[in-house]
Amino acid sequence: MIIKKWKNNPILEPVRHSDWEGAQVRNPAVVIHAGKIHLLYTAAGDIDLEHKLFIGHAVSSDGFNFERVDEQPFITPSSSEFEGFDAGGVEDPRAVKIDGTIYISYCARAIPCWNYAQGERLENPPTQGYTWTKNYRRGGLIASKDLKSYKRLGPITTDDHYDCNIILFPEKINGKYVMMHRPSGWEGTDWGASPDSKAGINICFSDDLVNWEHDQLLASPQFSWETKIGGAAPPVKTDKGWLVLYHAVETPPSDGSWHHLYRFCYRAGVMLLDLEDPTRIIARAPEYILEPETPYEKFGTVNNVVFPTGNVVVGDELFIYYGAADTVCCAAAVKIKDMLDYILKFRK
Repeated sequence: MIIKKWKNNPILEPVRHSDWEGAQVRNPAVVIHAGKIHLLYTAAGDIDLEHKLFIGHAVSSDGFNFERVDEQPFITPSSSEFEGFDAGGVEDPRAVKIDGTIYISYCARAIPCWNYAQGERLENPPTQGYTWTKNYRRGGLIASKDLKSYKRLGPITTDDHYDCNIILFPEKINGKYVMMHRPSGWEGTDWGASPDSKAGINICFSDDLVNWEHDQLLASPQFSWETKIGGAAPPVKTDKGWLVLYHAVETPPSDGSWHHLYRFCYRAGVMLLDLEDPTRIIARAPEYILEPETPYEKFGTVNNVVFPTGNVVVGDELFIYYGAADTVCCAAAVKIKDMLDYILKFRK
């Protein structure tokens, strides 16, 4: 399976001396609105001080050449609303449009993540939940009609564990909203491990986008390049099923064959879910479809990373947007028919 990366990548790079996007612009959500492709990207002004995270906004007519909408962040951490559950940072957004409303799911931190590394904790947390006391990430949700203003809908995962890769399906299924996420890090378990399985992709359902139920494991690591996995971009509806990209992390082999600067490798895989029952995997490819190859993917804030977080359908192609080395934003494209022909070779 060959996915063509845009020849002029990266599509977005940090702005030198910016206090909020001077170090990183990465892991973008993407949505089509008012005839334009909108990029909502994670940004950081530094990587060695407070490292507070923001979400910026850029727009494009062709999906490859983007211009920033504003010199200021589009979404900023909130110090008071919902008790400041995202006061330390907002990152890794995904975006879908449902019934005319754009929903932006994201990872929230109560404390800037670099402060966590230095051992600082939130004073007087509202509970002793791990998202407050250990700075574990938590899922948040924002709604916007016009991508000019927005409303926080609050946290959508609980505060007692680590949760990330919060991804909504772009429409209701059987009258329910559907969400994928990756819960992990409960008390008594290793970092990155859920109580009963390796870190994988869970799926759950909701009537109101805030309260979620019937949470269950959808997929877990299966292949040699998957030490842990998580969702990537929102599912794409096709006549064959829901086309789902996911990311996988591989840790170095013990034989020392990897470059000493690579602590792990982030790649992307693909699976196909049943249209009416998205808890059922129709097909899953055994090989990755996207991996770090170029210098800007192999070296940066975090080396050896491609991390898809957005995709949109343009004509007969799927435009895929990803963060590279936790530093820049990039784009790639593939014919949807080619992707479906490939994944259906591995029908279960």
